[in-house]
This record gives sequence, C-alpha cells and structure tokens, in this order.
Amino acid sequence: MHRKIQRRPEGAPVLSEKSRPVIEATAAVVAEHMPEITPKFYAHMFEAHPELLDGVFSRANQRSGEQAQALAGSIVKFAVHLLEHPDTLPEAVLARIAHKHTALGIVPEQYQIVYENLFWAIADVLGEAVTPEVAEAWTEVYWLMADALIKIEEGLYAQQANTKMWTDWKVVAKEPTGNAAVTFRFAPADDTPQTPGRPGGYLSVRLKVEDGLRQCRQYSLSDHAESADERVITVKLDEGGEVSPVLIQNVEVGDVIELSNPYGDITLRDDAETPLVLATAGIGITPAAAILDTLASRGSQREVHLFHGDASWDSVALREQVAESLQALENGTGRLWLGVPPQESPAAFTTTEGLMEFDDVELPADASYLLCGPLAFMQATRSKLIDAGVPATSIRYEIFGPDLWLAA
Repeated sequence: MHRKIQRRPEGAPVLSEKSRPVIEATAAVVAEHMPEITPKFYAHMFEAHPELLDGVFSRANQRSGEQAQALAGSIVKFAVHLLEHPDTLPEAVLARIAHKHTALGIVPEQYQIVYENLFWAIADVLGEAVTPEVAEAWTEVYWLMADALIKIEEGLYAQQANTKMWTDWKVVAKEPTGNAAVTFRFAPADDTPQTPGRPGGYLSVRLKVEDGLRQCRQYSLSDHAESADERVITVKLDEGGEVSPVLIQNVEVGDVIELSNPYGDITLRDDAETPLVLATAGIGITPAAAILDTLASRGSQREVHLFHGDASWDSVALREQVAESLQALENGTGRLWLGVPPQESPAAFTTTEGLMEFDDVELPADASYLLCGPLAFMQATRSKLIDAGVPATSIRYEIFGPDLWLAA
C-alpha cells in the first residue's frame, strides 16, 4: 500500500480505467470517513516527524481542525473532478494549493511522508474495506494530485529571484492602523536577490513563538506590492493566536525576521481592462489596499469599486491609504457598510449602516469581483452577487488560512 505509482506519460488519461470504477464505488465512503481519517493522519505523522511542526505546519490550524478539513476536502474534490472530467485536472484548485505550499517551502520529499501517513490512517479507519484494489486506486489518485502539485510548485520556485525558501528582512517601520492591526514595513537584511510581489498576493512570516518552536503565518502584501526591496504587511491581532501576538507585541523596529518569497494566485490581472469590484470585510481589506495602491501608482483609468464592511470607521485598517488611492483613481469609488456609521462620510467614501447589500448598488456590467474577509462574509456576499446577476465565474476569493470553502 505504501508504494508510489509511476508517473503517467504526457497525454495519457488522467485516471486509469482500472481505477475509475473503484473510485466511483468508494468515493462516498472515503469522503464520509475523512473527518475521522485526517485527525488520525496528522497525529500519526507528527509523532513520526515532529520536525514538521517546526516551521511548516500550523499548530493553531491543527488544534482547530481546519487543516484536516482542508486536506480532506481537497483530496475528495480532486477525486470527484477526475470522475466528472476525466481528461482534465482542476487547475484552479491545484494553483491555490500550490501557492500556499510554496509560501511554506514545501518540497517534493514531503509528499511521500504525507502519503505514507495518510494511507496508514485510511487503512486504520476503514479496515478490511481497504482491499489491495482500493488501496491501489486511491494511491493513484493521491499521486496524480501530488505530481500535479509538485510540477506547479517547481515552476513557481523557478520564477523566484533566489533559491532560498526564507530570507532575512529588517523591520524599518511599525505603524498602528484601525483598532487592532499594525502595519510592518521591511527592508532586506542582506544582499540576497529578491522577487517583486504582486498586488493581491501574500508572503509567509516565520518566527519563534513562546515555547521556542517556529511557526508560520501568511499575510497579504498591503502596500508597494510590486517592490523587490520592500515588503509591507498589515497584521490584525488574534489574541488567541500564536504568531500575531508575537509580531505585534514583541517585534520592534530594527528586529530581523524571516519572510518567504511572495506568492498568491488571486492577484491583479495586468491585462484586464474590465471594471473591478473589491468586496472586503475586516482585515480582508489588506489585499484590496495593495491593488488600489498599485492601480493608483500606475495612473490607471480602470473603473474600480471598493465595497468594504466593518464595525466602524475607526475599525477600518489602512483607511487613510485606501482613501488616498481611491482619490487618485479617476474612476475609483468607495462604499462602506458600517455597524456604527460616522456623522459624515469620510473622503472618497459613501457610507451605509448595516451589512453589505447590493439592492441599491448599480453593479458594473462585465466586472471582475474579488472577495476577501471572513469565510461567512464571502459566502454570503458571493450568493448576493449571484442573486444580483453576477456570473459565478466572475467572482474570485482570497481566504486567510486553510481553504474551508474548498473543503465544503
């Protein structure tokens, strides 16, 4: 069962005809038991490879179960796609996972570790139901997915200006914004060649937490995203978290920490001229702020609308930066939905009390939509946009942490 299948030659069918009926017969059973399989898998893997908790896997996501849900959802979704679309791969799903992986420095050898421990857990949970035929079929599914991800990740790594997973950056500024967020500005701490980022993209921060173990978190680039010699992120305090309290409370100007190269698949499309709608909530405004900054610095004539929901005007992170970008855009508008609206609408914005709705909003035709914020907000907003006539294919989203939307 712990044997890696041979990679298939280019042009060959994605899923073999031998495995197809086995996957069709067992997909529902595997999906049903994934909530039990994945916790066993992670516990078994970390017992055998505790080093993976030092700077690779998030302990917080393990405790919450979010990483397990995301893994289960991605494998089952991949298998179902192979059944429903036998000659293609789910490129969008794979790209999203690959960008997350490269921002954590995942390497091909780690896929074998995951395979061995995941299939141990499958056999442990399903028992005699895992016949040699079932094991071989799901092995094929796993390695089809793994090989596709490895290929994408190799391409992403090759695009970087350096061959390092992590480089040192010095904190040159630390600026509070909103009620519970801080913007960090970094400059390179050495002469390692650095890769420009992309507006809408993100990077990983890796640092030691209270018990000395290293933990990683991914944060959107929030300003000057296309720079190669500056990194800017905005971090919201999660009082129950491990990384944001260390960043906000302990890291000061002059300190040096490790940052990954920039990644992200939900970024500004340079060739697009159609209207752009950025619908965000809370700290989800960070990638939108970088996109607006980039468009403003280019003198873009593109029609751009920022829709943002928050508790109050004072709660809005990066509000001055966003307002300045909107005012610099000839065809840029901003609208806020606030729990407590200000007496007067801030410059560059109109304000509405309550939750984000589109009943009285004239949505531009043929626009691209980018959502970012809490998962429940994005799910509700996507439904409202579709009800308003926006094609589902025009809506993209960026989610912080494991993709539980995909898992669903």
